[in-house]
Amino acid sequence: MPPHPNSVCISAAPSLLLLICASLTALSEGFVGINYGTQFSASPSAAQVVDLLRRQSITNVRLYDANATILKALANTGIQVMVTVPNTQLLSVGESNATAANWVKTNVLAYLPATNITAICVGTEVLTTDPNAALVLVPAMKFLRTALLASNLSSNIKISTTHDPSIILDSFPPSQAYFNKTWTSPVLLPLLDFISSTGSFFMLNVYCYDIYKNSNGIILLDYALLNPITPGNVVTDSNTLYQYRNLFDAVLDACFFALAQLNHSSIPIVVSEAGWPSNGDSSDKEATSENASIFVSNLVAHILNNTGTPKRPRTTISTYILELFNEDLKIGSAAARNYGLFNASTLLPVYLLRLSNSGPLLANDTTTQLYCVAKVGADPDALQIALDWACGIGRSNCSEIQPGQLCYEPDTVEAHASFAFDSYYQNNNRVVGSCDFNGVATVSTTNPSNGVCIFPGSSANSTSNTRTNGTANSTMPNSNLTNSNDTSSSSIHHQNATLSLLHILFTLFSLLFVMALSSQF
Repeated sequence: MPPHPNSVCISAAPSLLLLICASLTALSEGFVGINYGTQFSASPSAAQVVDLLRRQSITNVRLYDANATILKALANTGIQVMVTVPNTQLLSVGESNATAANWVKTNVLAYLPATNITAICVGTEVLTTDPNAALVLVPAMKFLRTALLASNLSSNIKISTTHDPSIILDSFPPSQAYFNKTWTSPVLLPLLDFISSTGSFFMLNVYCYDIYKNSNGIILLDYALLNPITPGNVVTDSNTLYQYRNLFDAVLDACFFALAQLNHSSIPIVVSEAGWPSNGDSSDKEATSENASIFVSNLVAHILNNTGTPKRPRTTISTYILELFNEDLKIGSAAARNYGLFNASTLLPVYLLRLSNSGPLLANDTTTQLYCVAKVGADPDALQIALDWACGIGRSNCSEIQPGQLCYEPDTVEAHASFAFDSYYQNNNRVVGSCDFNGVATVSTTNPSNGVCIFPGSSANSTSNTRTNGTANSTMPNSNLTNSNDTSSSSIHHQNATLSLLHILFTLFSLLFVMALSSQF
């Protein structure tokens, strides 16, 4: 996956989150964090973003830089933040102790203690994206460490850097993996010595989608998505006999084995980026909202259960989800721009997460405050047709919009349609496609209730968190419904029509049966 254009380091889900503390004890409890990039055209305010993070119970965020506005907005929230030294600043920081000290003063000390900065990421995938700066990477980390020591912050703020998985060669079977020897002596060995001596962690980006796509069908989709697989599809390392049931664990164990080859097997790994795109171009057949939901939901469960890997069972692998928002201005492929959990322009979820046993993580997003209403400016005739359908075949509760009832006023097609649409939407558990009505409806986070008129979503939102079959729906799909969503909506309509027909037939049969009995007496 292409690096972030700003190439900087620092985890929102929309139920996911990060703790990077001063001691390895903190890492004993895994976290799910969120990456927060800002390469989008419709920017929410920093205050709106922080509000979203807090409602999602996200306690850890990784920034791709040290944005002053964002850091100020995060003050007094308790959210733990990893900031990043961009690749563009790496050379200057790595060549001057004074420059590094000034960077810490400007981008860290200026926000403490109100903003809870707990880690600094020095550059992004430097070895693969900016090899000319690789030789100053470790000096930059050491200079920054010196600046932290001078301020008595070295035990509270850890320093690391992210790596692309391509620096690990011969990665399958995992037991034979090793780091690219080009970088072993000049960079990796001193880097690992620094990480070990300071109690920090090794940061690895794990791009399961890219690895799956580039395998040309060799890797099974379910294996990449962390779905359950049949015994026949379990992958066995012939050297260790470790059995791998998902790609994520196999990549991590390759890294563990590579670290062990350099005599640093005790260094913990933090996954700095992991996600799945919800959209892409024509070559991204598996970049769908459904697959993104499956991957992130499975990954969150995997991390929070402290499952570990075959080589490191029951070991915490804290992970930052890629990423909080879709970034439509990000340089790279269409898929790279669609890793977000939320849409930056609406703050609505891009897709649905299926989470259970995750506590409040990503369980309190706007799905608890979603309504289906008529689009402003929608054609009145189209609205009337949709309203008639909703109150008829759709079996919405339209009694409240009858003359003299609580929601009759205002007596407009738009107002009545909104009430009927929301009734249908809530009755169908807010499933994908149930708020479309041939394009005249839209999902809203604004409660349309007014005075004595209480919309169906208000009572539904106060009594449930959209949980079905034991799972919590943490995020909703993009409001720009695709053809597949239209198909889903049509199937719902057809199902309701079928149920109505069966009800009529059953009633007729009952009458005929009674008449037949009566004729016998």
